[in-house]
Amino acid sequence: MQVKLNAVVGAIAMTIAGLASAQDVQVVKIGHVGPVSGPQAHYGKDNENGARMAVEELNTQNITIGGKKVKFELVAEDDAADPKQGTAAAQKLCDAKVAGVVGHLNSGTTIPASKVYNDCGIPHVTPSATNPKLTQAGYKTTFRLLANDNALGAGLALHAANNLKLKKVAVIDDRTAYGQGVAEVFKKTAQSKGIQIVDEQYTTDKATDFMAILTAIKSKQPDGVFFGGMDPQGGPMLRQMEQLGMTNVKFFGGDGICTAKLAELSAGAKTLGNVICAEGGSSLDKMAKGKEWKAKYDAKYPGQFQVYSPYTYDATFVLVDAMKRAGSWDPKVYGPKLFETNYTGVTAKVAFEKDGELKNPAMTLYVYKDGKKVPLN
Repeated sequence: MQVKLNAVVGAIAMTIAGLASAQDVQVVKIGHVGPVSGPQAHYGKDNENGARMAVEELNTQNITIGGKKVKFELVAEDDAADPKQGTAAAQKLCDAKVAGVVGHLNSGTTIPASKVYNDCGIPHVTPSATNPKLTQAGYKTTFRLLANDNALGAGLALHAANNLKLKKVAVIDDRTAYGQGVAEVFKKTAQSKGIQIVDEQYTTDKATDFMAILTAIKSKQPDGVFFGGMDPQGGPMLRQMEQLGMTNVKFFGGDGICTAKLAELSAGAKTLGNVICAEGGSSLDKMAKGKEWKAKYDAKYPGQFQVYSPYTYDATFVLVDAMKRAGSWDPKVYGPKLFETNYTGVTAKVAFEKDGELKNPAMTLYVYKDGKKVPLN
């Protein structure tokens, strides 16, 4: 009887010990925000996938921070690429007391959200918002993991002038923080290289009919068109350029149009072959761990890869790296450690300038051959 009693007591003790050890594991929440609804949902889902993949991998590593075992949890919010929803999502993450945030996708949502994160003291790392104004606010909570529009817009304009020898270009932008920003840098750099800006037209990030503005542009006989905006507009624009016979006109854009989905959205238009777009970072083939990472991503999320998921993946690891070095997931404690980051990720060796910009960012130009996006440099 005593033996059985001892066995029961032993079993209870083990159960209590198991519960205690389970309770000893601290849950650390990391937020992610992107548009997972609306026309830009393919970008948002891709971004969220990258962050989720990172969290799942981190949870296999038995990480301890400050001597405590931690389990990471992704708290994902949808901003639908809308600035108001972006700030609401940011406030929700502040209220949920997340330790850090990966996001947002768009400059138009990230810039207003950055003030919310600054006010509640939570670091955020954007994988994709490229407007230079983001870091000019001077917040110590804002970090960017890729080149900004100054590099992208200028790089495209220099290619148009130096390599393609274009003389006349029209500029269209979608009036968002991103579209206006990248178009303005392209325009100024192109003009400084002697390219004539023959027309400037505006649209929105909801439009699908561009016949009127393209007809106006066609009458000015440009060698190229620069579009500051995203692929839900870029694809139809390419189709309508073909319908108007603008098949010899080069089509430039930043990372917003530089997606695999652009080929699908342009629905086989010959003008896809005229696209030259820029991304702030190396091509996956040139990233040291790019091919291996992409194989893992495709196995987990087949057919969903767009552009930025390697950056959301790295951004998640960069936040956790700072927590480990600080011995704390308290934003006030680990936040300053982000400025001392020296982390080798999938996308690059990550280190930040004093303003939160990435040090020595790469930039890659792409073209489309046989419907596939391929690096030019």
